[in-house]
Amino acid sequence: MEKIAEIKAHKLNGFLMLLVLFGLIFLEYFLLKEMLFSRDPGLLWYFIPIMIIIILILSGFIVVQPNDSRVLILFGNYTGTVRTSGFWFINPFTVRKKVSLRIRNFNSQKIKVNDLHGNPIEIGAVVVWRVIDTAKAVFDVENYEQFVDVQSETAIRQLASEYPYDVDQEDKPSLRGTPQEIAESLKNMLQVRLEVAGVEIIEARISHLAYAPEIAQAMLRRQQAQAIIAARTKIVEGAVGMVEMALKALSEQNIVKLDEDKKATMVNNLMVALVSETEAQPVINTGTLYQ
Repeated sequence: MEKIAEIKAHKLNGFLMLLVLFGLIFLEYFLLKEMLFSRDPGLLWYFIPIMIIIILILSGFIVVQPNDSRVLILFGNYTGTVRTSGFWFINPFTVRKKVSLRIRNFNSQKIKVNDLHGNPIEIGAVVVWRVIDTAKAVFDVENYEQFVDVQSETAIRQLASEYPYDVDQEDKPSLRGTPQEIAESLKNMLQVRLEVAGVEIIEARISHLAYAPEIAQAMLRRQQAQAIIAARTKIVEGAVGMVEMALKALSEQNIVKLDEDKKATMVNNLMVALVSETEAQPVINTGTLYQ
């Protein structure tokens, strides 16, 4: 395949050529007037060529808006791209293809795919992109907009299959747990795929992520169980620290001396009071510690 890179097209100031056009129109008016009065058909040898030149000049004017461009093709050859906004005159025989340089959004459909662990999930993404090489966008792919759509969905499927939906360890990447890392990975995948079309990926992020309906309830129960286990673990760790602190304070301040049996009883009571899901009811001991 022939590789084509964008080059700058030759152009002239449109207002300057507009003055030339007005001069030729005035000359045509003068020649027509002379033919009518002198009845000299020989003036047609000047009148007709100038008329053809006027028509060609009229077909050479273009208006380029900001963040817009025109790709010029002359007899099958790429001659350049006009990126500068304004009123210009170009070769009237060129074919002009409009290519927008504005930033665009591609919002993918919800795609059903299996993650790294084989769980069926639904995923969608938003891709922000723009054309940076108009020659590649026009000549290297059939339809660069459709190419972006297809390659974006392919990259999203590949991303979903390389990462798990969620993991137990917080330091491992996952689709739900590390959104920044996933977004950067998706952006890099898309940039590699779309470079051939002269497209730059500005941003790519997951816009929709969920388990497939057939396993959503089971996965929700598993997440709830994991959350309960994690919460109970934190509670137990905190209770052990508080009990240790209480025993250490009693020992250092000589408030009361406890033997091993009483320490075990105290630890048991404190753990029950701190870890219990219901409010503990205190029992007042009116006797000695050994009653």
